[in-house]
Amino acid sequence: MTEVKKTAAGGAISRRTALKGLAAAGATGAGLGAMPGFVPYIQAQSSAPIKVGFQVHRTGIGAAYGRWYDRTTLAAADLINEMGGINGRPVEIVAEDDGTDPKRGAEVVEKFASQLGCDVGFGTLFSHVVMGSAPRAGELKLPYFVVSEGHHVASGALNRWTIQPGICDVKSQVLAMAPFVSKNLGKKATMIFPDYAFGHDHRDFFTAAMEAQGAEVIKHIAIPPTETSYSKYFPQIPRETEVLYHVMVGPGVLTFVKELGEFFGPSHPPIFGFLDSLEAVDLNSPGLEFLDGTYFWEGMPRYLQSDAPDPVKFYRDRVGVDDNGASASDPKDVSTFAHMFGCWETLFVLKKGMEAAGYQTTADRQKLIEAVEAMEEMPFGNEHPQGRKVFNGKTHQVFGPQYISKVEGGKLVVQAETTAEDSFYPDEVDYTTQSF
Repeated sequence: MTEVKKTAAGGAISRRTALKGLAAAGATGAGLGAMPGFVPYIQAQSSAPIKVGFQVHRTGIGAAYGRWYDRTTLAAADLINEMGGINGRPVEIVAEDDGTDPKRGAEVVEKFASQLGCDVGFGTLFSHVVMGSAPRAGELKLPYFVVSEGHHVASGALNRWTIQPGICDVKSQVLAMAPFVSKNLGKKATMIFPDYAFGHDHRDFFTAAMEAQGAEVIKHIAIPPTETSYSKYFPQIPRETEVLYHVMVGPGVLTFVKELGEFFGPSHPPIFGFLDSLEAVDLNSPGLEFLDGTYFWEGMPRYLQSDAPDPVKFYRDRVGVDDNGASASDPKDVSTFAHMFGCWETLFVLKKGMEAAGYQTTADRQKLIEAVEAMEEMPFGNEHPQGRKVFNGKTHQVFGPQYISKVEGGKLVVQAETTAEDSFYPDEVDYTTQSF
């Protein structure tokens, strides 16, 4: 069922109600122009909302991410509307559940373009859903802003209508991480990863990145993404393993980490994990004590650090998380903090792109893509609280900082931060040379 125009608090606002409010503002605009909180939508050529089709994983293995992608998206949309919208028009989020399923994802994209009148598609996380949806977006000429981590966009596997400007890809992440792992944790690594595109990206790129550091991956252990018990895989870990690298996703992640601890007991090799293995999971859950002293990649630090700058605090407050990265209203509801910033930042990229393109109707979709392709520097601030980024218009991929954290006393404490430049790699495609 399509969900339309929700506030960050979860209340529904119908399009008719929104437009009635805009009409009232237009009738009294001269007197309200200087009033606090007045939103000048009447300056736009059209007062109709800009409709952002939000492809959200409400069900399926991505549901935990979908819940927090939803909250972050609504918080960003609320802020954008407080700022006057985009080109003087309010942003309306039109949400559709894709079930974290590639086939259903393509159907959702079709619905955005053909039935719901959306200006753009936005939000997809799981790489297999992106791969199933992006070709249809290209056929429909629907700008498709994904918030994933796979290398699918920058590899050239997709099309000019698909773009990833708000979150870094796995290849750039592991390139930035590998020097720390090989220098500080071990030269012989065993990898445990999900057996689909996202996991394969980790397998391929981390293996190559370790080799570039004079290290090696001595064993790859691929696990089906729907697996619910993992103990049978752990005996495959070679004895000579110096560092264990893990990245798992989905509803079984807590079981995975608990069983890993049971397998090793008090003695285990240095462990480096991508926080995907513990997104939406409380680090103080029973059975996770063995993680103390292990390391994790974080896209954005879940726990509020002692030296956190104001834009980070501003973002955390707007999306409604406490100092531990859980819901401010429910400390047991742990966020997917390492990824969900991508929704916030992507919506602000969309705002900037539409304003640069002078976007008014779906006839301006090509201008929107070209405007985003022209972007380069994205400075750290309220719109980009994860950190300074550099966008590559040729590959449609953004590059930014990565964080390496250590579990200390049940919390993640940042040990190192990389730069956007640390994650650069040679271009594999130039989308700007492709036709629309």
